[in-house]
Amino acid sequence: MKKKAVLTSLMVMSGLVLAACGQEASGENKELVISTFGLSEDIMQEDIFAPFEEEYDVDIVLETGTSSERYTKFENNPNSTVDIIDLPQSNSSQGASEGLFEEIDTEKIPNLAELIDSAKELSENGSGAAYTVNSIGIIYDEEAAGMKIDEFSDLWDPSLQGKISIPDISTTFGPSMMYVASDYKGVDITTDNGAAAFKALEELSPNIVKTYAKSSDLANMFQSGEIVAAVVGDFAIPMISEAHPAVQYVVPVSGTYANFNTVNINANSENKEMAYNFVNWRLSQELQTITAASLNEAPTNKQVELSGEVAENKTYGEIAELTKPVDFKFVNTQMDDWISTWNRTLNQ
Repeated sequence: MKKKAVLTSLMVMSGLVLAACGQEASGENKELVISTFGLSEDIMQEDIFAPFEEEYDVDIVLETGTSSERYTKFENNPNSTVDIIDLPQSNSSQGASEGLFEEIDTEKIPNLAELIDSAKELSENGSGAAYTVNSIGIIYDEEAAGMKIDEFSDLWDPSLQGKISIPDISTTFGPSMMYVASDYKGVDITTDNGAAAFKALEELSPNIVKTYAKSSDLANMFQSGEIVAAVVGDFAIPMISEAHPAVQYVVPVSGTYANFNTVNINANSENKEMAYNFVNWRLSQELQTITAASLNEAPTNKQVELSGEVAENKTYGEIAELTKPVDFKFVNTQMDDWISTWNRTLNQ
């Protein structure tokens, strides 16, 4: 069966009509609507969706976009047709606090028992099933930069004026960038609600060409020579490296910040049994072994073992040990103020 991408409201309406007809004929829902990141869709279709469609005789309908766009849409209409939504930790934590997700029945997801402890904690806290962990680092072209970059603090070097990009506050790693900026000032961000971070970002602003919303934007900016360095999540390394092979990726030895991507079931889904099957598939050793190679996703299933090139550029092994957590319960209480201040500081 082939994936049907949700591109317009008209297509959504058509899909609903077809689904309704199918349900009347068979007595069951033959579609599973998944809201997910718009990254490497062809690979996701081949490795994740197609095998599940064949196994369970179901059509997967995709709704793609940035995490903030999809979460806002879902939050405003939890009665939508979306059955499953993939989100970064910040959004999943917020959605859990608002009661938007199905309370996980662990008996229906056997693979939950195979997750690493930190991933298990997320599901126990109601933030969904964590299917991959990623973290930020620095990707840069050393020759174009004219300097070696080892630490986040190097990005404040005056020689990089007008040459770097950082994730926008509304993206997956926007909050992590706030932590990085606060670290630059030597301040625990939870003690001043981000005041020192914004002072650091104001100092960094001459070096920033633009903040980015999508990793694909970085690939284009590197390729065009618009930037020489960026802060980026490790999941985007293959795409950027393909566009600009001269780049290298660095994880500072002083540490980095981690994010789990989670898969959640809509509390109002009418297709929960199939949704549970999909979540269990997403957490399986079989699939996570495949996606570690094809999508650069660091596994959360502890039975997955990586080596060689597959283990590179992932939040795995030694790099995983360098990661620090972001307190998203704290972050979510600050986001409205942070977005406003960020826009005044960087996006004017």
